[in-house]
Amino acid sequence: MPRKLVTGERATLAVLDVNGKLTPAVHISFSNGDKLITDATGRALFVAPLNAGTIYASIEGRAGRVATTILSPSDAPSSFLQVIAVPRAATLSDRMEIIGQGFCGEADANRVTIGGIPALVLASSPTYLAVLPPLDMVPGPARVQLKCGQKISQEFTVVFVSLELDANTSTLAPGEHRSMLVHVTGSSARINLEARNLAPDVAELKGGTTVRAISTGGKENIATFELQGRQRGNFMISIRLLAPLGIPRS
Repeated sequence: MPRKLVTGERATLAVLDVNGKLTPAVHISFSNGDKLITDATGRALFVAPLNAGTIYASIEGRAGRVATTILSPSDAPSSFLQVIAVPRAATLSDRMEIIGQGFCGEADANRVTIGGIPALVLASSPTYLAVLPPLDMVPGPARVQLKCGQKISQEFTVVFVSLELDANTSTLAPGEHRSMLVHVTGSSARINLEARNLAPDVAELKGGTTVRAISTGGKENIATFELQGRQRGNFMISIRLLAPLGIPRS
């Protein structure tokens, strides 16, 4: 869901499953009573409410909801395209958020290239884009550029990394201790990572259900997470990059 919408303007949301794949035919409910269903691409185009404020979106039948701020047109000029905030680093396997103004609310009307290769826009509004990097990209720094109609942004650089999990994935026994290594490729900088335990009944992630760690940096850039078995079964851990948004770098 776009973090920010503009009153009366088009926007696109996307629904991803636990494996990060777009999911069609998902029923979405908004706190103002509006409802919609994702299309064959796993996305849905809608028009933002006319009143500024906060609105919540949720998947019908599921717990949890996502909050989005609705801006007035005066707070989001659209006469030119400007990128205001992007992450310094992003992963090749997950969405990258871009904050700015002058974007197209219809996702496919935006043209985003990363290293000269077209990327997929998952969600969008006049002030927000969620972009999935191209499949055939290699890790490392890449130039990014955005277009919406005749409007075009200045290029900026983002470092794209690959996260590779190195762990014994065999059945975990009660009381068994196991280490998981995450290899970071594409950057020698220290990277902030977050591990989320998706099967807490099978294994305990040392530090809680959600644990953060910083990679070592350097040529062998590695982060370590610790597990302990609770009952026999297959554990499931998701790893994601934590990268705050900042001013784009040329």
